[in-house]
Amino acid sequence: MPGLWEAGWWGLLAGSALLIGAFAGFSAQVPRRITASVMAFGAGVLLSAVSFELIADAHERGGLAPVVIGAAIGALAYTAANVLLARRGARHRKRSGDEQPSEQEQPGSGAAIAVGAVLDGVPESVVIGASLLAGGRVSLVTVLAVFLSNVPEGLSSAAGMRQAGRTRRYVFLLWTAITLVSGASALAGYALLGGAPPEVLAAITALAAGAILAMITDTMIPEAFEDAHLLVGLITVLGFLIGFALSQS
Repeated sequence: MPGLWEAGWWGLLAGSALLIGAFAGFSAQVPRRITASVMAFGAGVLLSAVSFELIADAHERGGLAPVVIGAAIGALAYTAANVLLARRGARHRKRSGDEQPSEQEQPGSGAAIAVGAVLDGVPESVVIGASLLAGGRVSLVTVLAVFLSNVPEGLSSAAGMRQAGRTRRYVFLLWTAITLVSGASALAGYALLGGAPPEVLAAITALAAGAILAMITDTMIPEAFEDAHLLVGLITVLGFLIGFALSQS
């Protein structure tokens, strides 16, 4: 039981970065070049965590087949869900400019954006909870990577919501709810996967990794390179290297 609540706590901690980013994005006029830089850094860190923590760990546990199958299913499931949400107005949910539709322009888009934000955060949180099952200790690198990537996600998305005319109450209730869902997802990852064979854990970890990779490509990288400047690529590599260094420590 202590491990269950510990998993929920780590998921909640990682998810709380969304609130920090949302507060900054909604309350301050952050220049889009800075938003792009922060998003590039977060994408680099998360790409590193997927490569050296999730995929590598899944391969060590279960071999190549569960990794390939799990990652492919995760990417397909995320993409299918994202296509449905995009048709309802959630395509640009992490964009900081005026790409997000208002409720007047596309009724129901607010709910679609909320569901999309949950879709983006659940795989990360499940992996945090599942990481406790391996040796009784959470993967601090994964927690830190998710935390660092959540700050720019919350910042960019909240700035876009403000541009679309959504209220402060809507924005902060949404991100508070998603933070709580992050904690619950980590708790569920620990509770539901306890006692699972190594191959199953490997497949689930790879599934989450595939979904996260699809999310990075579809939602984070477009924002990072929307106002790309000459240092954006360097910042992405910096984030990647910091994530790699943490995974080796």
